[in-house]
Amino acid sequence: MSPSKPVGDVRSADLDLAGKIRAGDGTAFEDLYQQHAARLYNLAYRMSGTASDAEDLLQDIFLLAYRKLASFRGESSLGTWLYRLAMNHCLDVLRSRQSRMSRQTDSLDGESAVEPSAGPALGAVSRIDLDRAIGRLPHACRAAFLLHDVEGFGHQEVGSILGISEGTSKSQVHKARLRIRTYLTQPRAEHR
Repeated sequence: MSPSKPVGDVRSADLDLAGKIRAGDGTAFEDLYQQHAARLYNLAYRMSGTASDAEDLLQDIFLLAYRKLASFRGESSLGTWLYRLAMNHCLDVLRSRQSRMSRQTDSLDGESAVEPSAGPALGAVSRIDLDRAIGRLPHACRAAFLLHDVEGFGHQEVGSILGISEGTSKSQVHKARLRIRTYLTQPRAEHR
């Protein structure tokens, strides 16, 4: 949101865009997609960990947005509404996947399965190591961390998107940072 545009103008524009989409204006939906697809893809990628899963999630998110656009009331920006929808969908998919995996491998402890280590020598932190550390976070911590530290939302916005309090957002981000720091400072052999 640009500083020159008052919040009321943005919400009015969002309501107008949503109304056009509900009326069947394909160009308006394309505008919505163009405005938000890149950030939603990045969010889906960080939540899922793979490009193909992120692409599938992005398609699902926009299908859900189209179906649920009638529930958009303009109480928040359309971008915040989409992020809430996207985050909830990603969390649902990850929980479902985790549930299926735990049923298939109930003899294994879900926390002990870690990807093999790859990348630079001990002491250097690579993008791969950071992505792995984020991937090991519990879903709630990961979601709050990504929205706050990566996407730049404030704790109040994170709380609104995830349906949690501002204090819970702060707590989840703090826990995520501690877990990431712990993971990144462990010797490589412990990552396995």
